[in-house]
Amino acid sequence: MVHPASPAARQRLVLGVIGGSGLYKMPALAGGTAVEIDTPFGKPSGAFTCAKLPRAGKPELEIVFVARHGAGHRLLPAEVNYRANVHGLKQLGVTHMLSVTAVGSLRKKIVPGHLVFPDQFIDRTRSRASTFFGEGIVGHVQFGQPTTPAFRDLARDAAEEAGATVHDGGTLVVIDGPAFSTKAESLLYREWGASIIGMTTLPEAKLAREAEMAYAALALATDYDCWHEAEEEVSAASVMQIVAKNVELAQRAILELVAALPASTEDLPYPRACDHAVITDPSTISDAARQRLDLIVGHYL
Repeated sequence: MVHPASPAARQRLVLGVIGGSGLYKMPALAGGTAVEIDTPFGKPSGAFTCAKLPRAGKPELEIVFVARHGAGHRLLPAEVNYRANVHGLKQLGVTHMLSVTAVGSLRKKIVPGHLVFPDQFIDRTRSRASTFFGEGIVGHVQFGQPTTPAFRDLARDAAEEAGATVHDGGTLVVIDGPAFSTKAESLLYREWGASIIGMTTLPEAKLAREAEMAYAALALATDYDCWHEAEEEVSAASVMQIVAKNVELAQRAILELVAALPASTEDLPYPRACDHAVITDPSTISDAARQRLDLIVGHYL
């Protein structure tokens, strides 16, 4: 019997999209099916929309969408059940995850309205569950490159095809929120060399790695945080104005990515991050722990 998390069961590429502020649904998926899911880590942010999109000269591509903050934007960044969202995507067969997120710009050249595809993260969150491991199973995955380079490159190229002004690479600082940064913090992050600041891509990227999904972040710059002397300090209203103008652009970028992706994971591999990651003696792992993490490491245990 083929384990659902094994490479043999994940040969078909399935794209998962987590929608951020302003991106709560995709018109292209209007004919899709809403799927409610339970996970060993609780309830996700809402129903997942599953659809198959036609592609010229290629097999149709399966795509799964979930709104990170729930219907009506009800969840704070720190209230999102990131583990349930990622686990739900894995249950639905997702192999490659694109995270859409609103961010503040820490660099003058990254103008509000531009898109950024970061390749590094700095974690300034404090109280979020950031791993599937624990409670009887100890595992450590590599995270030196938190995004998947080949997948991120395709997503970046797709955004350029969609007509966006794109910045390739850069470091994203992730904070808890919901308050925006102090000016001192904003200036500190600039000194660290960070390019953008947001509230949601961690622990998503860490969980995607443990779930053995390729990961990339499409970051929409909405403001200059509070460091820029010539610009007004960031506000929720100003953020949503920029987001509203660029949601359509983000959706076009996603559809360009859909058109560009290969049909097989052999042509665009996902990371086998949990191979040799578990250091707990298998004989000591309880049945409950095995069941809870079956979709994460069951194919290795």
